[in-house]
Amino acid sequence: MKTILIASDFSEEAKNATNYAIGIAKTTGAKLVLFHLHIVSVHAVQARLPYKDILKSIDYAKTKVENRLNTLSKNYHIDIKLDFAMGDFFKQLKRSIAEHRADMMIMGMPIKSLENDLLGSTTTEAINKVQIPILAIPVKAEFKNVEKILFACDLEKGITSHILNEIKKTTKKFNAELRVFHVNDKIDEMKQNRDTLKPLEEVSYFYKSVQSEAVIDEIKNEMITYKPDILIMVPYEYGFWSSLIHKSKTRMMSSGLDIPLLSIHA
Repeated sequence: MKTILIASDFSEEAKNATNYAIGIAKTTGAKLVLFHLHIVSVHAVQARLPYKDILKSIDYAKTKVENRLNTLSKNYHIDIKLDFAMGDFFKQLKRSIAEHRADMMIMGMPIKSLENDLLGSTTTEAINKVQIPILAIPVKAEFKNVEKILFACDLEKGITSHILNEIKKTTKKFNAELRVFHVNDKIDEMKQNRDTLKPLEEVSYFYKSVQSEAVIDEIKNEMITYKPDILIMVPYEYGFWSSLIHKSKTRMMSSGLDIPLLSIHA
């Protein structure tokens, strides 16, 4: 990874994600860009302030963010570039990704709640809308080192060379150990699909398969046993009607995780 984009609103989870991103950048030598979307105060809009006064408030907000980044840069001895944006969040986010040629995006992961489970969060929405890999960081996650990576895959849906290449790059960057974990209720299909992983032979990895219908429970159990530093999953798109009855396994895992979740778009 050459450039990491941090999407931050300066909430507690966003601040923690920024600290985690700094740790990754120092380890991998990646450049950091902090994307912040500024929203003009509702009170300022309702008060119908003169345009010049609104511009002053925007300049003040931008200066405040720049000062925060300068403090972080001095404390951690690392350069962080600011992308201060206004407008539609995802439109500006995609513009920022393209402009800075970001290889990965890092976002904070909110604490598990019923609302997030039902409606999702900005992070889980980004996982479905943004094409580059997204690393979602839980509030309590602290960067130490990435030594173990768990790739929980669904070989039934297929894994493209793009996904495998991203996993290879990530594993090599951290010089980590990779475990590929596959859950299926049909043993014969599990054996047949193993050939899909041949491109991963460039890195040292261990393959483990489990016969079960309780996919999420099996992944959680494997995380407890293996103790990975990062979990990798691939979100798949569903049609409108199927999305009403199907809950993404990636979304389910991203809610309430204790370790960072790296989502690589299919």
